[in-house]
Amino acid sequence: MGIQVVPEWMAGLEEEDVAFLKNFLLCSGSLKEIAGLYGVTYPTVRLRLDRIIQKVRLEEEYAGDPYVALIKRLALSEKLDFDTAKLLISEYKKQKGGA
Repeated sequence: MGIQVVPEWMAGLEEEDVAFLKNFLLCSGSLKEIAGLYGVTYPTVRLRLDRIIQKVRLEEEYAGDPYVALIKRLALSEKLDFDTAKLLISEYKKQKGGA
């Protein structure tokens, strides 16, 4: 039985990210093999994978809050770096929890 609904963490990924993950799986997780497939260096592949991991973590950690969703969208569209996004979300959660 296949997936009937795309998980939220996956819905936030670009098509290129999903294609990369598919290739990653088909290469049994070998970053060296992926680097060869894409014609790039190992560190470039590692950076790409790390960025996808950051996207998934952001999606998983803070689903459901409109402010957090905005910050996530800004980070995913690279209008805001991931570290700043995490800091803003963290401070927002502290303020919200303390109110």
